[in-house]
Amino acid sequence: MQLNPWLVALMVYMLTSIMWSEMEYTSFKRWTREMIAFVMSCLIASEKYPPRAIQSVLRRVTYIVIPFSYVLIHYFSRYGREYNRWSGELMWCGVATQKNALGLVCANAVFFLIWAFVQRKKGDDPRGSKYLSHSEVIVFALSLYLMGGPEHSLSYSATSNITVIAGLSIFVVFSWLKNREVMVGSKALVAVMVLIIAYGTVTPFMGKLTLVDISSIVGRDESLTGRSEIWARLVPFAIEKPIWGHGFGGFWIDEMRAATDSHAHNGYLDIILNLGFVGLGLFCAFIVSCCRKAQNAMAEDFDWGVFFVSYLIMALVHNIGESSFAEFSGKLSGIVLMLAVSLRAICSNKD
Repeated sequence: MQLNPWLVALMVYMLTSIMWSEMEYTSFKRWTREMIAFVMSCLIASEKYPPRAIQSVLRRVTYIVIPFSYVLIHYFSRYGREYNRWSGELMWCGVATQKNALGLVCANAVFFLIWAFVQRKKGDDPRGSKYLSHSEVIVFALSLYLMGGPEHSLSYSATSNITVIAGLSIFVVFSWLKNREVMVGSKALVAVMVLIIAYGTVTPFMGKLTLVDISSIVGRDESLTGRSEIWARLVPFAIEKPIWGHGFGGFWIDEMRAATDSHAHNGYLDIILNLGFVGLGLFCAFIVSCCRKAQNAMAEDFDWGVFFVSYLIMALVHNIGESSFAEFSGKLSGIVLMLAVSLRAICSNKD
């Protein structure tokens, strides 16, 4: 707890905000789900070798969900495919609930497999074998195939593609700098994180991507596949209770989901809707603390430090177009939480 004060403060504030939620019992159940993610992260941190435990979790999940998604899509289409309720467009969802979620699953797999392959080639994973490399190549190819969707297009899951490109770019740049004995300072990392959060927060209030608009590059219009309309409907609710929000888990009632969508398609707006700008401030403080820990970790164990930094960047970037960091039980946020809780153990138990 002492190593993650901002995380504890955020969790406590999430629990406290239930008092002004319009559906206290439902909000409490949703908070309990967050606690489950926190407890599981603590269990992984309590392992004798947390790095090996984290790799095992990510590898096993990847080896299960990617091939199983392929099987569902091609052989059990009733479960692995869906159709857009307005246009009738065919979409692949696999083990996920919809196509964007599957894209994120594949993005996680692509980044993790590349990082694990590089680590093994450097000799940091003595358990590596040619059979492991062969299986990773197969799963990696399946991940890229699924990310292309039924149209086999790089723009099918644009947000996920941008996310994995951002993560790999950080990994490559930091590795290049390390080879030249250049270490990025914590202030520079914090500045980048804060800028991404600020950009993501402003975006829904402006109704579009500002300053840097890459929508046309990834095959999207300025509305970002209808996100502008969703933001326009949700921003007034955020302004209605800007300080404290509507209470954790208290905004997305059935009527609101039916009128808009299942989430805000912007995690920063989702945080404001639920926890207000106070919650967003605590979230930002937690990210800054994670950033500083990751930078310190790179001095002791570069591979895990840059792994943490890359996932932080991926989560924050993905959070601009999807609500991937509005709660800790999500895919990217769960990995960040696991690393945040296990980071001290990772550095002190390098094997």
